[in-house]
Amino acid sequence: MDKELIKQCEAKARQWLAPTFDEETRKAVEAMLSDEDKSLLIDSFYQDLEFGTGGLRGVMGAGTNRINIYTIGMATQGFANYLNKAYPDGGTSVVVGHDCRNNGRRYAETVADIFSANGIKVYLFESLRPTPEISFAIRLFGARGGVNVTASHNPKEYNGYKAYWGDGAQVLAPHDTGIIDEVNKVKVEDIKFTGNPDLIKIIGGDVDYDYMTAVKEAMTDQDVILRQKDLNIVYSAMHGTGRVIVPLCLRSWGFQNINVVPEQMVIDGNFPTVVSPNPENAEAMTLGMKLGTKLGADLVVATDPDADRLAIVCRDKKGQWIIMSGNQTFMVFVYYILKNKKALGQLGKTDFMVKTIVSTEVVSKMTEKYGIELRDCYTGFKWIAREIAMSEGKQKYIGGGEESFGFLPYNKVRDKDAPASICLICEIAAWAKDQGKTLYDILMDIYIEFGFSKEHTINVVRPGKTGADEIKQMMENFRNNPPKELGGSTVCTWKDYKTLTQTDAGGNQTKLDMPATSNVLQWFCTDGTKVSVRPSGTEPKIKFYLEVKDNTMTSADDYDRLLAWADTKIAAIKKSLNLE
Repeated sequence: MDKELIKQCEAKARQWLAPTFDEETRKAVEAMLSDEDKSLLIDSFYQDLEFGTGGLRGVMGAGTNRINIYTIGMATQGFANYLNKAYPDGGTSVVVGHDCRNNGRRYAETVADIFSANGIKVYLFESLRPTPEISFAIRLFGARGGVNVTASHNPKEYNGYKAYWGDGAQVLAPHDTGIIDEVNKVKVEDIKFTGNPDLIKIIGGDVDYDYMTAVKEAMTDQDVILRQKDLNIVYSAMHGTGRVIVPLCLRSWGFQNINVVPEQMVIDGNFPTVVSPNPENAEAMTLGMKLGTKLGADLVVATDPDADRLAIVCRDKKGQWIIMSGNQTFMVFVYYILKNKKALGQLGKTDFMVKTIVSTEVVSKMTEKYGIELRDCYTGFKWIAREIAMSEGKQKYIGGGEESFGFLPYNKVRDKDAPASICLICEIAAWAKDQGKTLYDILMDIYIEFGFSKEHTINVVRPGKTGADEIKQMMENFRNNPPKELGGSTVCTWKDYKTLTQTDAGGNQTKLDMPATSNVLQWFCTDGTKVSVRPSGTEPKIKFYLEVKDNTMTSADDYDRLLAWADTKIAAIKKSLNLE
């Protein structure tokens, strides 16, 4: 173990023994200092938890590299300083919320106190609320910013801090770097912890009603819902914020047969019924599928703890449950919106949709067929929100999403919105049932018309300082030595979003038209294979996104054959990338 690093971490830790810090924190730091095993000390103090463009996210505990009232306090003090500089005339307000995670209420109240101590009015939700409702409330109140205390779908040890600007989207340039600069100037002793109660307004039910009313704008065809109002729906809140609002939204749309997974409707930041509250993980849907089988449900839906992501489970041709991937979910949304809006005369010539660069390319074939503009943007809904904002009043946004189980079907919110998306997917299931079909059948129709694809994500987890160094080195290796083939397919195009350059097989370079740089690499093959790689911005891992394609599907009977082919192809790509 690096002795110099230990010495540096011990010096930083001793600063946390000062009277500025509470007794609980000091005791935790003393325990780390006295422990012969210095691994916890190093991981807690080897760096300062970075306030990035999306805010903070990390493991809870004492230390500069942990989520606690001091790291959250410095972030909030810096954010408050920036807001007061940006709006020197006063009248500034923010919205503050939190999800179900341990310490969530404490952290949210700390955030509210600090903003109010800096003369900023705070609209503080009375209890946990979904992330999209925080975004909605910022726009509703004309606030100039907001904070949601959440770690989204991360494991129970985590918490986080999402920073929003006045448009209801997570902060983008130039405000992101401006806030970061202010946060980096703040020391613990600068934090104004003592709040001003006169500047804190508790909000709740009225905003819920307004949000539910707005969600109905995502509805495309109420007639089909009325015909299929008894659609058998099973819903899981995964111990989080969707537990009240999702069933209410579904009922407001006209659905009457809504069944909930009782064990997962209990608010609990320890997430006792799942290994991880992530809709990308199949095990998290086990209880929902079990109840769905018992009740003969048409579909099972779930939201992650802060209800921005959703998961969908439908029946295959044999009546067995299958969990739709994030890309499949995205494709079904786009297919239905375009097809049904066209049929109902609701599709305008200037309508547009948005996808992230790592999401499936099948969506581009759909928008091309219907003559609708599709925009590519970076991973993260703040970039989708940027596209909406840029075209507000000029073009109509009709949907956007990403592979990681996030979709936004309307423009009253500027983050991914699971309650609205769940209502819409149930409308799509009702539309399918109206035709004697299931969501699975709709997916097969998509593959037959637009070509089969399979997407696969690989997460290489590397925690701690050594892990961060390893991830950095992996990206440099791929950047300096890009693959020439992937699973036997010839690479014909290389994209580097850090340098904003695209290179073809002949060595010709062109400039990528993007609003900023990003540490992402992409490789495209002659047969349609696409591979993207980027470090996660919120977790200690590097992510690989694989997409393989085939155009020979003519019926649903071909699906199993193509799945087997895709698995073989993906295994070969892993070998090419040394990821076996």
